[in-house]
Amino acid sequence: MGPIQTVQENCRKCYACVRNCPVKAIKVNKEWAEVIHDRCIGCGKCLRVCSQNAKVISDCIEETRRFLMTEKNTVAVLGCSYPAFFNDIRPGQVVSGLKRLGFAEVHEGASGVELIADECRRHIDTPTSPPLISSHCPTIVDLIERHYPQLLRNLMPVVSPMVALGRFIKSRSVSGTRVIYISSCIAGKFEIDAEEVAGAIDTVLTYSELTQMFRERSLDLARLPDQPFDGLQPERGRLFPVGGGAFQAFSVRNDFLNPDFVSTGGETSALELIRDLAARRITPKWVDIRFCEGGCIGGPGKNNRLTTFSKRNLIIDYFRSRGGPCQTAPHYLDEGAPLHLSRRFTNKFKRLEPPSGESIRRILQSTNKFVEQDELDCEACGYPTCREHAVAVFQELADPDMCLPFSLKRLEDDRISLLQKYELAERALAEGYGDTAIVGKDSRTLETQRLIRQVGPTPTTVLIRGESGTGKELTARAIHKSSHRADKPLVTVNCTTLTDSLLESELFGHKKGAFTGAISDKKGLFAAANGGTIFLDEIGDITPKLQAELLRVLDSGEIKAVGGTATIKVDVRLIAATNRNLEQGIKEGWFREDLFYRLNVFTITMPPLRSRIESIPELVHHFLIRASSRLNKPIVGVEDRAIAAMVRYQWPGNIRELQNIIERASVLAQDNIIRLENLPTIFAELVLNGSARPRPDSGLRAQRDRHVIIVERNLIKKYLEEACGNVSKAARSSGIPRRTFYRLLDRHGLKGEDFKQK
Repeated sequence: MGPIQTVQENCRKCYACVRNCPVKAIKVNKEWAEVIHDRCIGCGKCLRVCSQNAKVISDCIEETRRFLMTEKNTVAVLGCSYPAFFNDIRPGQVVSGLKRLGFAEVHEGASGVELIADECRRHIDTPTSPPLISSHCPTIVDLIERHYPQLLRNLMPVVSPMVALGRFIKSRSVSGTRVIYISSCIAGKFEIDAEEVAGAIDTVLTYSELTQMFRERSLDLARLPDQPFDGLQPERGRLFPVGGGAFQAFSVRNDFLNPDFVSTGGETSALELIRDLAARRITPKWVDIRFCEGGCIGGPGKNNRLTTFSKRNLIIDYFRSRGGPCQTAPHYLDEGAPLHLSRRFTNKFKRLEPPSGESIRRILQSTNKFVEQDELDCEACGYPTCREHAVAVFQELADPDMCLPFSLKRLEDDRISLLQKYELAERALAEGYGDTAIVGKDSRTLETQRLIRQVGPTPTTVLIRGESGTGKELTARAIHKSSHRADKPLVTVNCTTLTDSLLESELFGHKKGAFTGAISDKKGLFAAANGGTIFLDEIGDITPKLQAELLRVLDSGEIKAVGGTATIKVDVRLIAATNRNLEQGIKEGWFREDLFYRLNVFTITMPPLRSRIESIPELVHHFLIRASSRLNKPIVGVEDRAIAAMVRYQWPGNIRELQNIIERASVLAQDNIIRLENLPTIFAELVLNGSARPRPDSGLRAQRDRHVIIVERNLIKKYLEEACGNVSKAARSSGIPRRTFYRLLDRHGLKGEDFKQK
């Protein structure tokens, strides 16, 4: 884990950190954006731009407290830039506050600059040296080690002032001395873990963390007396933190027109200079690079209201005033052993696999970029170009969803889809089409349910056949619900309710001005059902012209709006229904044979209710619950006589007729129970007379069925009378199984006890 951590629950994936990270050391996954520690250079840009505080510096306060409590000699070193951050407090008061916290000594970091000055000048003055890059900015060192390894040989092989001073203090202090460096530099937290300089500094605190420690101890520094610094007293080293200050600290004379010495600060200038050096476009003798604007005074460790120029003036004023008082201990004045000030640098560059041109093309197309004009290069994702973003996606550093135009387009598509679903749901609720349950336990109903389960998950076209009112639309909804398109629209069209021209417009849409009344473009139902299912009810009623158009759609998967010239690709599953004899229609010429075979891929024939008599009680209960809810009337049941009458009835209107009768009876029910008297008169006649009177509007089949029921009932009564009410004996006499005979008794409302001799 690195010094910069991600608070995952705070991250809102705004990509501000990606946009501002100079080396794109941010990896975006599905939930949050996190720092890639082996690519990070510790510049702190992500900390400053994260408005949600999702990026934080690893807290070193607890470790510092532990040192202060357990170690006898813990030394604080104030970085060179401290006068710019504690500008309203005297240096001696800062020292006093640190010693109140428990530090045994307080040193000025500027003295570390003067420790390395001679070594740096020696390298600068070596005529055979390559262009030298200062190594005292940890961010620049990490930038070269991790991203520009070709410049490793150009880094000045000298430790930073922080490391030099840490080694100096520990070499001249008692064993076990801890050194805490306090700075504006976050990258210093990276530097102390480098193998080459490990052990010189134990912990790096930022000015913000130090301020927090003062606050927790309720220390008001402005009220504290002055105390002197410990250690060596610096002079020109105090100018080091400002841009160009290294020239002054190392006594390097630099003419403005001399290209051998270059000093720069700030992200943009630093990166430009690094790139020029890597490309050998410039060959100065020595360059002093600071990644922070204005030098170390622009570090991210503590932000305040002062500008870079104000801070620069504070540093200069501090230098001119000769700083705070210093009381140097004798052991720091001894010559002692010479310090080891040289260091090596490591190639930490990790090459990521470059994508092929085909891989980039696929990634671009996945975000709707098919031609060069689609690549907007808007930088909303954080990458300068769409192609750089595609490379990052390939290398698993970025996510395709980071593309803002793509995400907005998808949101718009989702919004349109949701509106379609809402409209369809509203229509379904209004028409009472929310239910997809097929009720019944009879063999034909169970067979229908089995067929629905088999064909539902497939994309196969389905033709539902059966008489009016048998539940063809309910079956279509059940097929759609069991399919993989269940989350997409189901669009229902009744082909008998519209004229030929209007139906074509409804199905395929139309362009403005295509016909009288077409005042604007209209999206057709096939387009609205794209990705889902369209159900064409009573398809046998459409004209041959529309049949030809429908056949073309089924063959090509393309539609063309009325009055339009362009075709639109649609992915729609078709379910059709009819109560007409399509085979007869082919013979008579009113239905196309090729369309019939295109529709008749998988057929489900809905049984009429008269062939599902044993399921009537269950259907009655189902419709009773719906009627009770619809009417807001608690209907608790149906009396047996009413059920017996409904079982005897032939139901020419099938399930739709049953549903309507139950709702009507629920309205008429007086005591929350549907009784025989609440049903139409024909049902009372069936119970009282044991048969049904032929109705004037009944056809031959209906009259024949009624007579069959009358004959059947009279025969059963005859066998029961001869057997004196013994059901088993009557069943044997009739030659049918006893269980079947019992079902016949239930159907006709007869009981064996009624025929026993008294």
